Amino acid sequence: MALAHSQNRFGKTHDLATHLSAVANLAAKFSASFGAADLASWAGLWHDVGKFHPAFQAYLANPLAERSPDHKGAGATLASKYAEPLAFLVAGHHGGLLDREALKSWLSEKAHAPRTDEALLIALKELPSLEPASLIPFPFWPKIEIEFLLRMVFSALVDADFLDTEGHFQPEKSAKRGDSGNLADLWARFERNQRIMTGKLTDRVNLLRHSVYMACLKGAELPSGFFRLTVPTGGGKTRSSLGFALLHALRHGKERVIVGIPYTSIIEQTAAVYREALGEQAVIEHHSAVPVDDPENPTPGEVCRRLAAENWDASVVVTTTVQLFESLFANKTSRCRKLHNIANSVLILDEVQTLPTHLLEPVLDVLRQLVAHYGVSVVLCTATQPALDESPYLKGLPNVREIVPNSASLFVELKRVRYEWPRAGVKVGWQWVADEMQKEKQALAIVNTKADALALLDALQDPEALHLSTLMCGAHRRDTLDEVRMRLRNGTPCHLVSTQVIEAGVDVDFPMVLRALGPLDRIVQAAGRCNREGKLGLGRMVIFEPESGRLPTGAYRTGTALAAMQLPTPGFDFDDPRAYKRYFQLLYQSLDLDTKNIQELRSNFSYAEVSSRFRMIEDDTFPAIVRPPGEHHKAKVDQLIAELRIQEIGSRWIFRALQPYIVNFRARLIKAYSNDGLLREVTPNLWEWLGSYDSVRGIDTGKRDPTELVV
Repeated sequence: MALAHSQNRFGKTHDLATHLSAVANLAAKFSASFGAADLASWAGLWHDVGKFHPAFQAYLANPLAERSPDHKGAGATLASKYAEPLAFLVAGHHGGLLDREALKSWLSEKAHAPRTDEALLIALKELPSLEPASLIPFPFWPKIEIEFLLRMVFSALVDADFLDTEGHFQPEKSAKRGDSGNLADLWARFERNQRIMTGKLTDRVNLLRHSVYMACLKGAELPSGFFRLTVPTGGGKTRSSLGFALLHALRHGKERVIVGIPYTSIIEQTAAVYREALGEQAVIEHHSAVPVDDPENPTPGEVCRRLAAENWDASVVVTTTVQLFESLFANKTSRCRKLHNIANSVLILDEVQTLPTHLLEPVLDVLRQLVAHYGVSVVLCTATQPALDESPYLKGLPNVREIVPNSASLFVELKRVRYEWPRAGVKVGWQWVADEMQKEKQALAIVNTKADALALLDALQDPEALHLSTLMCGAHRRDTLDEVRMRLRNGTPCHLVSTQVIEAGVDVDFPMVLRALGPLDRIVQAAGRCNREGKLGLGRMVIFEPESGRLPTGAYRTGTALAAMQLPTPGFDFDDPRAYKRYFQLLYQSLDLDTKNIQELRSNFSYAEVSSRFRMIEDDTFPAIVRPPGEHHKAKVDQLIAELRIQEIGSRWIFRALQPYIVNFRARLIKAYSNDGLLREVTPNLWEWLGSYDSVRGIDTGKRDPTELVV
């Protein structure tokens, strides 16, 4: 009997024929919703046939063997004979999808290897069903759609392989999967919770929120496709979009709700709202900043959530847009494993205007394919809707339907701020901004760069002033936001200087917000931090152009220039959603929407190259651990670093626990900062900051420009 894997700790072996059949059946099940069950089944049958070779069986019998013989060549050869594109999947089911030219070279090498022929002869004797009667047909789709289909079937294959192997080696772990609740139960819980809330809220704002919610329930009955939820800040889109997604999924037989959010700070808020409505165990968060209380001794609930995060086998998943889209363009097994579970889901894209313009063309292409071929409904959520529809200047999204009819009226009804902006060309100094802030007991100023934030703090000369930027680690920013909310709640003085990290969904409510001139959507998002609950009549939203400020490059700078052009236009109205449509139309026409040439690479089946180039955040950075103020933080960091240093290989859960204490630096700074004694390497590719860390400003870079750090 040929084995797929060595004995588990119970002394049980894993029969190879049984493994191949199980993986084939499971992969077919995972691919059935998008019509690729046969393709996945053959990939599953072929993926490990090389293990029939005596050399691999001898390797399994020798626990001291250092390197396993190749076991992918035989199956990839079968695939190239009967369904050539499936060779990508078999060849990549451990190391990842190869580029087409690399695959050709690899297959040529394997085809002429004696071991390949020997393995196939043995395999075909053991399993005659390994050879189909004829060629396996592929859809007559454009190359770029075949490229994505293979990626989705690859996901089904590797997840099936992982799960069947886990069932052999860790059956107790396998038994804990799939316990996050079904959508029918979750909808019933949500509806009960919503009725309780609706019954208590009778003021004008909450009545409007309820009207948004009811429109979402009505819209949920519409057929699958693209939807737009355009709701001003404070309009209740977090709960309403979830209500739409749950009911739409039930009405149309979808399996899960996936929510992509641009910032971890918003994820934490959103997940908290979801858990209040659905229950603690119902929501799976998948992002780098998920809190970990005890990495080595997780609770049963934490174990289940970790397992579900591996392949998104859960009813409600909340993740970052970075995790979502970089996975959709990835080639490695661990990143691709979850993709098949995006099929037949409702995908909510929150703050959709933050999609990176330099990758917008490939992102929109994948969204179109998910809707056209994979049973996905996509909901575009924001107060500032980008112009993503099909148009002469953009190959956009077809037939996007508004969930809330006449949503423009909501912006008038929920108007909470009075915008003030300077005449064209009128610039002000930081002292003017500081003076305006100090006229109010509570005021927020948002600027474009970290250097500008520090300059404004200097001008304020307020020892009680607070600050938020990426000069601070996540734990420090979280503590600062807690302090901000406490001061706002208690009515005590609160002057906060921030970069854009506070925009787009962070739940704070200032009577006055000042915003340095920037992209139009950023200005409007900043206004969402002003008079958020509508308790002041109208809050004051002041836009200023700093005389000495600096701007980030690329789309941010272009967007700022376009905003400067639009603001002086007669009749310009911040409360008219059409203004944002015009702005984004101009923006998209001004930029290259595929700067990395992703679409051409995909048409050439260059999986590895696409994966390396598709980065929503440029990755020329390295992480450094810092010690924010607070003895509890310092003690935790010291303990985690000590644990890393005594382990030969650091636990990934320790790295996860360290995430709130990480600040990212440009890679080019490692040598200079190390020479200055400011950095020390803890483990490969992880550093420790030895320089000063201010309780308000965060990392003190001394005389160096703080904009060198990641914005």
